Amino acid sequence: MIMVTNSIQTLAANALKERNPDQKAALTQALWVQWQDAKLEISDNAIEHIECAGLPSGLVLVPPDQVPRRRLGSVQGCAAMLHAVAHIEFNAINLALDVVCRFPGMPTAFYNDWLRVAKEEAEHFLLVRTRLRELGFDYGDFPAHNGLWEMARKTTHDLLARMAMVPRMLEARGLDVTPGLQARLLAAGEQQGAALLDIIFRDEVGHVTVGNHWFRWLCKERGLDPVDTFRAMLPQFDAPRHKGEMNKEARSKAGFTEEEMLVLTEYANT
Repeated sequence: MIMVTNSIQTLAANALKERNPDQKAALTQALWVQWQDAKLEISDNAIEHIECAGLPSGLVLVPPDQVPRRRLGSVQGCAAMLHAVAHIEFNAINLALDVVCRFPGMPTAFYNDWLRVAKEEAEHFLLVRTRLRELGFDYGDFPAHNGLWEMARKTTHDLLARMAMVPRMLEARGLDVTPGLQARLLAAGEQQGAALLDIIFRDEVGHVTVGNHWFRWLCKERGLDPVDTFRAMLPQFDAPRHKGEMNKEARSKAGFTEEEMLVLTEYANT
């Protein structure tokens, strides 16, 4: 089986494996430019052998319940919180790239959507990393967890499951927590970091919209009911249960229905 060397799959895999954060972001942005300039092809073959996305060598990963609590009463506390945001955005680059190179046979619009998402996640990461450096820290200075990528590994076999569990479940959680996080940063005097969350929040509504669109597209192709399918997948993949307030306005803008939000609430209470 021969992989086209100038395919989006090949270049997405190269960016996915890259460990240097700046280089990963640059490769991702260059991939988008090349795609927009019509210099790349879509291969019919998948690149499925990537078990671990490239992460900085100095980054310490711990279980989610062992990540130190982030107290915002100091510059270090604000930096730790922004580091968590940077880590989410870095993982989001990897997740979007993985979708591109792992799942063949989708419409061109699908790859366009996820290449754009990857490019925007790279922009988010660079914005937050720049602010971290201004505060005297850098990405890799604080422990982080790998929950997003672990869910990606659980769903490598099925694109429908990936759409359900990553953009619709885990990434959509950002729509709920970002306003509160922004308020905490503002209260701590970290106006610049809080302002970055405006950009990230706006784009993340669009990214969750993409996940919702392709989840429903796949359900239609397979003759499945989207709500019933989503309900069944939550316990099947041991999805984390929803905690705290749900941002129904933002979720509605991103394409969630009232019935789907009720499914999440019911699952959280089981």
